[in-house]
Amino acid sequence: MKNRVALYDIIFFLVFPLVVWNYGRDIIGDYYAMLLSSVPGIIYSVYRFVVLKQFNVFGIFMLANLILGALVDVLAGSAIQLLWNNVYYAYALAAVFALTALFRKPLALYFALDLAELQGQDRGNLRELFMSKKLFTVFQLITLGFAVRDIVLATLKVWLITEYGVEAFDKGIILRQAINWGFSAIFVIGFLYVAKAVQDASPSEESLEKSN
Repeated sequence: MKNRVALYDIIFFLVFPLVVWNYGRDIIGDYYAMLLSSVPGIIYSVYRFVVLKQFNVFGIFMLANLILGALVDVLAGSAIQLLWNNVYYAYALAAVFALTALFRKPLALYFALDLAELQGQDRGNLRELFMSKKLFTVFQLITLGFAVRDIVLATLKVWLITEYGVEAFDKGIILRQAINWGFSAIFVIGFLYVAKAVQDASPSEESLEKSN
């Protein structure tokens, strides 16, 4: 599953929503078509959460984000309000990321610790390394990058809603994936830099053999 995450993301977060929206809105209406289009993505996200056993800061954040996002949609009451609620929620999410960076508790650092621990790394040792000035700055920048991503997406959605009304829904789906992929490339570079630092800080097999 891990090797096909990008493909599954395209299917559940792009293909299914667009199909449900374009073919279901004439039958069940705009609002319910919007709600129904998010169901495959929610089911897939819960499945991935359970399968990968992400019961940590990263997993809890993803699950909370999933639940709150669903509530924002369900409580909207109308198609146009659902779109505006998603804008407000994106700005709120950006504020959460920015505040964790402001209070020097960048979420990206805890995400990285969780993912490294799942791969068998020692959390305590990594935390000490991640708190070093250079790597901590990288995590601060990545976290702020998450905030900027959500601000950019929300702002573009405001323009789409203003210009197209409920017709902005499918354009927003495509836009969201494009922005996510674009920023993901930047985030990957940051996390690769961190991974390289971890590798350099780890004792090599040769040195371990010599010490034995």
